[in-house]
Amino acid sequence: MNGPIPRGGVLEIPIYVPGRSRVDGRDRVIKLSSNESALGTSEKAIAAYQALAGDLHRYPDGAASELRKAIARVHPAGGNALNADNIVCGEGSDEIIHLLAAAYAGSGDEIVHTAHGFVMYRLAALGVGAEPVAVPERDWTPDVDALLDRVTDRCRVVFVSNPNPTGTYLPRDELTRLHDGLPDHALLVIDAAYAEYVSRDDYASGLEFVGAADNVVMTRTFSKAYGLAGLRLGWCYGPTGVIEVLNRLRGPFNVTAPAQAAGVAAVEDTEFIERARQHNETWSSWLQNELSRMGVPYIPSVANFVCAEFSNESKSATAAIDHMMGDGVLVRDMNAYGLPNHVRITIGLEEETRAVVESLRNFLG
Repeated sequence: MNGPIPRGGVLEIPIYVPGRSRVDGRDRVIKLSSNESALGTSEKAIAAYQALAGDLHRYPDGAASELRKAIARVHPAGGNALNADNIVCGEGSDEIIHLLAAAYAGSGDEIVHTAHGFVMYRLAALGVGAEPVAVPERDWTPDVDALLDRVTDRCRVVFVSNPNPTGTYLPRDELTRLHDGLPDHALLVIDAAYAEYVSRDDYASGLEFVGAADNVVMTRTFSKAYGLAGLRLGWCYGPTGVIEVLNRLRGPFNVTAPAQAAGVAAVEDTEFIERARQHNETWSSWLQNELSRMGVPYIPSVANFVCAEFSNESKSATAAIDHMMGDGVLVRDMNAYGLPNHVRITIGLEEETRAVVESLRNFLG
């Protein structure tokens, strides 16, 4: 290689391949490959975004003050509003994940994550020169005992997706056990990207852990239930020490003014989020029931997608994806998550979800 040589690990990072959004020869497709919002975006958020059109020559608020205050008001923990000073907003939760890795790990350190956790954890570790350690899961779910067994003196960060990219989740008691078993030098990052969709009584997004410990951070995104994937907006809640570090590392204007305005309107439109949750609950349950009726194994999901399994050689995951693409239905392979026999199907509108089932019936014959 000629020219400057990148730091070790950088060239191990695969270039990210997003979910397919087009099919040659088709003007219209049903895109269910990226876990985007079935209901689109809150009309209030759209209006707030459009209202900033005349101010694009102005720098945004570098502290995202109004957005942090809105998030704090809407997301109480233990019956109390969050402390807005302990929130950092970013260019999607991806940026925050990378900032946390850069802040707390480097060469010779380890970043621990589960085998089927969000792929960005491994990429963030490689990007800062740390060693990513993938820990096997149990029943497609983070295994607390396996995670604790793999945490060493070199471990600096433990990433846990809750819900997991498989659709499962760790109950509150298990999350508590995980944190209680970690050494103080290991930062636990609870990635709750799909929290808005979960209605289980024993679920915990991680908010309640932050106020009780100095080594827990919860990350969230506006890309899923809020329908703001195109604006790249996320946030985290953490202890003062961690928040101060992130504010030193992040760019001074890392969240655009239109994104901040839309974020405020979106987070305050609780009626829209409730409709999104109810829609997802209805059609996720319907899809999982239909998969059962067709004899298709799947991973029970609390998120806005379902991972279906196609392990038969003649009816493989690749064949299922190709067949559905021929019908104009775009879903996602799970190769990057170490699940080559699974297909991830985002919950769409009613007619879109019904189209998935019709396509799969034809595929299975």
